[in-house]
Amino acid sequence: MDPRSEVLLRQAELFGGRVLLAGLPADDLLGQLTGATAWSWHAGEQQQLDKRFGGRCSFGVAPPQGVFDTAVLFLPKSRELTDYLLQALAARLPGRPLYLVGEKRGGIERAAKQLASFGRARKLDSARHCQLWQVEVEQAPAAPDLDALASRFTLQLADGPLEVVSLPGVFSHGRLDLGSALLLEHLDDLPGGRLLDFGCGAGILGATLKRRYPQSELVLLDVDAFAVESSRRTLAANGLEAEVIAGDGIDAAPRQLAAIVSNPPFHQGVHTSYRASETLIERAAEHLVSDGELRLVANAFLRYPPLIEQHLGPCHTLAERDGFRIYRAVRP
Repeated sequence: MDPRSEVLLRQAELFGGRVLLAGLPADDLLGQLTGATAWSWHAGEQQQLDKRFGGRCSFGVAPPQGVFDTAVLFLPKSRELTDYLLQALAARLPGRPLYLVGEKRGGIERAAKQLASFGRARKLDSARHCQLWQVEVEQAPAAPDLDALASRFTLQLADGPLEVVSLPGVFSHGRLDLGSALLLEHLDDLPGGRLLDFGCGAGILGATLKRRYPQSELVLLDVDAFAVESSRRTLAANGLEAEVIAGDGIDAAPRQLAAIVSNPPFHQGVHTSYRASETLIERAAEHLVSDGELRLVANAFLRYPPLIEQHLGPCHTLAERDGFRIYRAVRP
């Protein structure tokens, strides 16, 4: 059981009615709180929860419809995303309690200050290196406009300007990160056929690929609902069309790909994890056609070349800058 869920269950008498659990982990909390409904924006956790508690968990960038007596937000990593989620939940709970739970190292005490705009917040519990806070929503806000919260910026690329739409919580929100900037400069000579942007984020790489290779079918994949929606909006802003899907890791990707291009993710919540990147490397060959290519950017200190050569083939370093490297490997 996740320690945040354990803290909630220490106060289980507060959560006996129609409860919305937002951003919950994929543990047994729904099994313990039988009247609760879940809202997730993480495709992997959604898949696990739906398998165990079918029909009780919705996925997307907006809360599910319905009337709730209370809601609990599991603190996400991004402050901007926390702002949006708290407003979206508080708008549905005038005169009712809203709870916030999170790890101390994840910044729960700082985030609890964001509750003050709805009423007087108070700390209910502190255990398992986590805290639980409550606020009675005395000043319910209007439902937030996600479109108004999007960060829009223009990248001046070699083949012309690219409009980017980034939603709260998306990796490198509102800016181009150094790794992607390097990869954008090394997208030449990809094989023709179906292309995959793995871990698409705001869709910068995917939109660039579609513009560079207009005859190729393009798929963008990310585990996060806000990234998926951002990518859709970035494509639309540039008059481009591609398939954008939510899925947990490379197993959710289609087969028979000509190339996989990626700035792979390395965070889940407040924790650093390279598992999605390592699984991508280990299983890329299963998704590539013969002579299909994997091209990715990674921190230079990560020992990916031996892993790439073990599972795919000879690994070539195309470029190195700002602590990042571009790796290329072709399936035999």
